[in-house]
Amino acid sequence: MANTQDKSIPQPVSVDHTVLDDVSNGVYYDPHTVLGPHLNDEHGGGYVTVRVLRPLAKHVSIVTESGEYAATHEWNGVFTAVVPATKSKDGYGVPDYRIRVAYEGGDTALVDDPYRYMPTVGDMDMYLFGEGRHERLWEVLGAHVRTYDSVLGDPDGSSPDTVSGTSFAVWAPNAHAVRVVGDFNCWSGRQHAMRELGSSGIWEIFIPGVGAGELYKYEILNANNEWKQKADPMENLHQIPPDTASVVVDSKHVWNDQAWMDHRRNTDPHAGPISIYEVHAGSWKVGMDYTKLAEELVPYVKKMGFTHVEFMPLAEHPFTGSWGYQVTGYYAPQSRLGHPDDLKALIDAFHQAGIGVIVDWVPAHFPKDDFALARFDGTPLYEDPDPLRGEHPDWGTYVFNFGRNEVRNFLVANACYWLDEFHVDGLRVDAVSSMLYLDYSRENGQWRPNKYGGRENLEAIDFLKEATATAYGRNPGIMMIAEESTAWPGVTAPTSEGGLGFGLKWNMGWMHDTLEYLHEAPINRKWHHGEITFSMMYAYSEHYVLPISHDEVVYGKGALFGKMPGDDWQRYAGVRALFAYQWAHPGKNLTFMGNEIAQYGEWDYKSSVDWNALNWPDHQGVQKLVKDLNELYKDSPEFWSQDFDPAGFQWLTSDDADHNVLSFMRLDKEGNPIVVVVNFSGSAWQDYQVPLPSGGRWKEILNTDAEEYGGSGIANTDIAADEEEYHSRPYSVKITVPALGALFLRPER
Repeated sequence: MANTQDKSIPQPVSVDHTVLDDVSNGVYYDPHTVLGPHLNDEHGGGYVTVRVLRPLAKHVSIVTESGEYAATHEWNGVFTAVVPATKSKDGYGVPDYRIRVAYEGGDTALVDDPYRYMPTVGDMDMYLFGEGRHERLWEVLGAHVRTYDSVLGDPDGSSPDTVSGTSFAVWAPNAHAVRVVGDFNCWSGRQHAMRELGSSGIWEIFIPGVGAGELYKYEILNANNEWKQKADPMENLHQIPPDTASVVVDSKHVWNDQAWMDHRRNTDPHAGPISIYEVHAGSWKVGMDYTKLAEELVPYVKKMGFTHVEFMPLAEHPFTGSWGYQVTGYYAPQSRLGHPDDLKALIDAFHQAGIGVIVDWVPAHFPKDDFALARFDGTPLYEDPDPLRGEHPDWGTYVFNFGRNEVRNFLVANACYWLDEFHVDGLRVDAVSSMLYLDYSRENGQWRPNKYGGRENLEAIDFLKEATATAYGRNPGIMMIAEESTAWPGVTAPTSEGGLGFGLKWNMGWMHDTLEYLHEAPINRKWHHGEITFSMMYAYSEHYVLPISHDEVVYGKGALFGKMPGDDWQRYAGVRALFAYQWAHPGKNLTFMGNEIAQYGEWDYKSSVDWNALNWPDHQGVQKLVKDLNELYKDSPEFWSQDFDPAGFQWLTSDDADHNVLSFMRLDKEGNPIVVVVNFSGSAWQDYQVPLPSGGRWKEILNTDAEEYGGSGIANTDIAADEEEYHSRPYSVKITVPALGALFLRPER
């Protein structure tokens, strides 16, 4: 070892003992200014003071290419050595070095020093984050495996010319100190205190030797002077609940969906056919993970002809019974189902099968679990600090502070994260109504008007506009879909015109009215006819998706099959008629898993879809109908090319309440029609007159009463239009309309 007492070697750069004490206890806000290498000003800068924190060490030395230099214990586990600097044409520099540590009992270790590394968060990153404009925030904050060139290589000898480790960065502006803890330091963060980067509120450190799969948390000395261990808000993977640590991830997935992504980039999905199969990933078949779903769900959705699958939230959530709608890990796919790369492989498989993937996204609120976002640095950081705005009374959750730049950035970047990193094709934004109104679920006195005296949440509105505009701007060909249950104007209008900028909106009014109507016994439906026709009064006010979602078949609401009145035959027929009516109505289509086989029981997240029902012909018939509907729908521009244009729909008869019958046309852009006749009556109608737009022969292209679907087999095989005016149409035809049945007719070409 070199003699550190040599008169030619300068003394170490001095540090006040009060600062050394804070550093040694891991509570100093900027430990990198004390620990690690610092060029000596004396002797022209030809030497470097190296301070390291090694509590309980007996001997410490600094190893460089030029030799090994003994370190002197200076203060409470802080050891100091002075080593020669490197020299180049640009002057003196810091040599690559390692720390050799010997402990009582003879154990020794050669380790790297986290405090010799430059910050991994740049000035521009901090500026953009402070402005709320860092659209790829996940690449800056969180945990990231990194590799650096190194003369001495990894201390364990695994690489002779590089070192690897993980950088950690977290936003906690009101914390007094932040440390990283994990298995790698026995959950004691004293040796891994982070530095605060200026006034950004970001704390950062690079820890050599920490790799993928390591568990970690942030240990925060918060604004209340309490030490709290918190999961990483930007974690990419979480321990399987109820465990609460974050997990370092180094993604290795190689995408094979370039053809899909190229097509997506150059296609407007809103203008095409959209038939969505909504899935709760944990209970489609209980016990499956992402890999098994890729093997079984992908081919099933393809066989059934759906264009898209929509997953209920896949982000990490501690309570399974929340179905994913109380998120703690916004950047972490739920670990119960596997690794993030497994989810990427699942989405990749869907894309290669020609199926789009939509994921539910929950930016409205988050739970109060102490290990996660709640009061992250001891203050209302992510949540709105206003007690009249910061909590959701219905759900017992916190509401995001949409007016804070960094919080808004956290959420907008999160939308981009799922679209960019996981190639998700659309986000269905949950609970939009709760974000739009300050008085949502609040009584008088429980809310405060905005600065104009209104009930609108101006900050949340601005956030939604920014989220939709950024998502569409960065990812052409994706969809942003709003679950919005009020009549808020312009949900799907462009932000440039004052709208919220969504591409689609769930039509909750259509869903409610349709199910209310169908709940009535057929004999009573004539008195409720307006419920089934009312949707066309506002069908073009927004760009709609027609949803029969999980919310309608859970918690005592009964399965779709159970909502239908009558005996079993009538119930199956009612389900088939509903599917045909839904697929023919203007708007895109969504149904929840289990609906497509008319399962008896309502959805329970603890149980699989009742696949045993397919042992019975009636359930097989409903499933086949849905499959055939999807194929016909996709092949028929009449049903979707003018979904958002009144020119794509014409009533033929809307007023036949006595027969419970609707008839209408869907038209493509060339004016080609498909005529739809739906009989919601419990009786078949013979010689039922239907007005037609043109003469000649017509063909029945779908009949929900066909025997192959479980129906009675009524069919119309010889349809010739008569030149007989009816309901202001020049032609008409008399056909048999089956009970609780729907017919699609197309002119023979």
